Amino acid sequence: MSGRPALPPEAAWRALVALALAEDLGAGDVTSPLVIPERRAGAAVIEARAPLRVCGIAVAAAVFAAVDPALRVEPACADGDDAAPGAPLVRVSGSLRAILAGERTALNFLGRLCGVATHTRRFVDAVRGSGVAIVDTRKTLPGFRALDKYAVAVGGGTNHRTGLFDGILLKDNHVAAAGGVALAVKAARAAAPAHLRLQVEVESLDDAVAAADAGADLLLLDNRTPAELAVIARRLRDAVTLEASGGVTLENVAEIAATGVHRISIGAPAADVALELLPGGVRA
Repeated sequence: MSGRPALPPEAAWRALVALALAEDLGAGDVTSPLVIPERRAGAAVIEARAPLRVCGIAVAAAVFAAVDPALRVEPACADGDDAAPGAPLVRVSGSLRAILAGERTALNFLGRLCGVATHTRRFVDAVRGSGVAIVDTRKTLPGFRALDKYAVAVGGGTNHRTGLFDGILLKDNHVAAAGGVALAVKAARAAAPAHLRLQVEVESLDDAVAAADAGADLLLLDNRTPAELAVIARRLRDAVTLEASGGVTLENVAEIAATGVHRISIGAPAADVALELLPGGVRA
């Protein structure tokens, strides 16, 4: 993969690692000390259990480093690589107790981020050649927004606004409160900072035309059928950016892309990853 996106600064996710470890370890692992001598060393590998787009290697490494800085973490691949089932992602060696203490938290981060990247990649592949962009939304895991959006980019998707502060999106509730699409757009356009693009959710061709005429930059076409999308695209594709969302699956995304919209927004699940102790990796 060329032009790989940059991992967000640690300041955007380091506290999340600490929170996740505190949540899992609490006062300390009560199991490993019962069966593993304190000085016992070992080695393990985190591997893919299904085909996936790799994402989150540095975050997993940070988890193990937070548990025990003496652990040796060796990435077996890089974010943006594609891994086959059984492919190693990360190798870790050192205190066996520390490896097992960090295992679940590291896997949780890798599973989430690889899952988002992999899911995004599948949609990007499904619309390849159409010119349609696959974009993200604000439906991220709480606390994970910077990492979730990074994973979308690693999967080949396009990042949209980060939050309520850096983009204007008039949803159906805003439109209803303002008294209609045109009134909502005009009110927002009159007072909005010049650098922010204005997007509005519309539910019909009439509303779409009214929003475009009132000065909207983008239209959100949520839960519209392909036929409805095609009608709106034929009328407004050259005037505003059209985004389809809601009910998008791998089975219908190509059909949606063919309607003439400019981009499609999706959500994502987690990927299947696991840590295995290596044969002979446990040392007295």
